[in-house]
Amino acid sequence: MALVQILTDEDITGYAFLGNSMASIGYNAQIIIERFKPGLVGKDPLDRERIWQNLSKWSLGGTMLQIAAIDIALWDIAGKAANMPIHKLMGSYRTKVPAYASSAILGSTQAYVDEALSLKEKGWTAYKIHPPAEPKLDIEICKEVRQAVGDDYRLMFDACWGYNYNDAIYVGQAVQEMGFYWYEDPLPCDDIYGYVRLKKTLSIPIAATELPATGPKAYAPWIMNQATDYLRGDVAIKGGITSCLKTAHTAETFHMNYEVHHGGNSLNNAANLHLIMAIKNCEYFEVLLPDAAQKHGIVNDIEVDSNGMVHAPNNPGLGMQIDFDLINKNKVFEL
Repeated sequence: MALVQILTDEDITGYAFLGNSMASIGYNAQIIIERFKPGLVGKDPLDRERIWQNLSKWSLGGTMLQIAAIDIALWDIAGKAANMPIHKLMGSYRTKVPAYASSAILGSTQAYVDEALSLKEKGWTAYKIHPPAEPKLDIEICKEVRQAVGDDYRLMFDACWGYNYNDAIYVGQAVQEMGFYWYEDPLPCDDIYGYVRLKKTLSIPIAATELPATGPKAYAPWIMNQATDYLRGDVAIKGGITSCLKTAHTAETFHMNYEVHHGGNSLNNAANLHLIMAIKNCEYFEVLLPDAAQKHGIVNDIEVDSNGMVHAPNNPGLGMQIDFDLINKNKVFEL
């Protein structure tokens, strides 16, 4: 993990986290310092659109993660300067939203059943299955979970790009018959032709476009080819709050939802939550399990209440208290 700090001459500092629990930080922080910092020094931090447009010209080669961190920190500055949370700065639509639990790939069918039942008992209103990507086993997992939680409980299915077309049809028809709410990423992330065929064959809503790590313009062929029912993305891999807000509004013009993906770390999830509070066309906040393993680096992390809801941050900027004691204790180097 890296803590990105953008300092201003009015003593307002914007923060972002760069990295996640699944991978090392690598060269990402170094790229911010070497490639992007020289073009930021002396600029007005409130010129977010101009800065994002300039940075996104460098977006080839997987730099969306770095651009995202810069953009999130700039939004944090803007909220603090205006003394309001980011969602208010964008124009709030709501103050709370339902969460859904998003499973890890578990070791047995019973493990999925137990997890789904436990979450239902705690008040969570929806559960998404990440399966092993073995079609027959995946269907069996879905059957057992559906039987356990009942027909009226909301279930989603995310194949993580794990199937070929025939397997995607086979599994898709099964989860469709079981009343799953959406069918996410069954085919490789660049197979627009396959998704067009899949969408014409199945009636269950298709949710794609979470990958690759690209900006708003990459969604255009998916929309124009009617290859997906929902657009997907998050502030980390899609270039920040600025980029995701553009995409959400684009989706709205086509009467499509922009379902926001887990952000990979606690501060990204806070940025995601601000975005969701400022748009109408997102139904859920995603919580990747195990929940505790995804929380690090901030004191007042996002919690799901007994009704399965998460609530809007109300403090200025991102509204999160950085855990500097933890960060300083675990600091490896500073750039």
